[in-house]
Amino acid sequence: MFPPIDGAILRSNPDFANLYTKLTNVVLNPDGSTREDPAVKERQRVKDELDKHRLQAAKQHLLTQALSSLTPPPPSRAPNPRQPQRPTLPEPLLDLLLILPPLLAPLGPGVAEDDVSLLLSSPPLTELDGLMPDLTSLLSSHLRSSALNLARITHPSTNPSYLHRHIPALATSFATLTQQERDAHQSLVKARLEALSKLLELMDLYVCCLTKLIRTLESKHGVIARNLDLRATEASLEARHVHQNVEMALHTTAGHVYSPDAMAALNKYALHLKDAKARTRERIKSLTAELGSYGVGIPGDEAKERTMREMARVYRDMARQVEDAKGDLKRLQQRG
Repeated sequence: MFPPIDGAILRSNPDFANLYTKLTNVVLNPDGSTREDPAVKERQRVKDELDKHRLQAAKQHLLTQALSSLTPPPPSRAPNPRQPQRPTLPEPLLDLLLILPPLLAPLGPGVAEDDVSLLLSSPPLTELDGLMPDLTSLLSSHLRSSALNLARITHPSTNPSYLHRHIPALATSFATLTQQERDAHQSLVKARLEALSKLLELMDLYVCCLTKLIRTLESKHGVIARNLDLRATEASLEARHVHQNVEMALHTTAGHVYSPDAMAALNKYALHLKDAKARTRERIKSLTAELGSYGVGIPGDEAKERTMREMARVYRDMARQVEDAKGDLKRLQQRG
């Protein structure tokens, strides 16, 4: 498996990301070997041959382990408790089960050649052909029990009555589980890298927030902020002082420009103007009431208003005619 690389490194280095993608997908195999080796066919042939030898050695190892761990079944109980228990297997087969494990164990204590020759020339090994059916039956039962245990592990949710159906697919199940374990490990490594990347981003954000918080605190409670606050307070006090001086100067200037008599006269004139304004309002009210008596400005008396306006027009015409007649008489008198 290739060493994991952080996604942030690939994103920040596009050229390296392209090279890494090409190496992992085109040039190299998942195990790190090259895909363009001219001797790959020869290696594949050797690998297939090695797999055959491994399979044969695995079979022999399984048989050896099964024979070494093979135990006879428990003896059956007699119907009558007074009768002694009798084993279900013949005595030669039991002796054979006791003799074979030391002979087949490769890492066990060695057996002298004389002892081996004596064992091979003595029962029950001399009767091996006759004991072979019972031995193979017992060995088959043991292997089947072990296979059922493996099937139970690989398929825990299957009914025990149907576990024997999964025995032929144990190799495939083991390969699938192994691949799933590798994929899960790779996914876990990738998830850890992503979590580490997110953690780094979170730490960067945390540092940025702390930096901004410190700057805010410094700007609010630091030396510069205090200096600005003191300057603002000083400017406010100076503005108040100037305002008071201006008000005092205004009062002083007003006292110099206007004498007490002029101020008294101006006050009396202001009272007179106020009284005249009040009288003007009263006069306007009285004239408005008088016009209202003639129907002017009164809603609903439009006919009366028109009549009064017509009378006023006729009056103006008659007054103009009278003035014209007086002028004519005056000219006639001047000629006479």
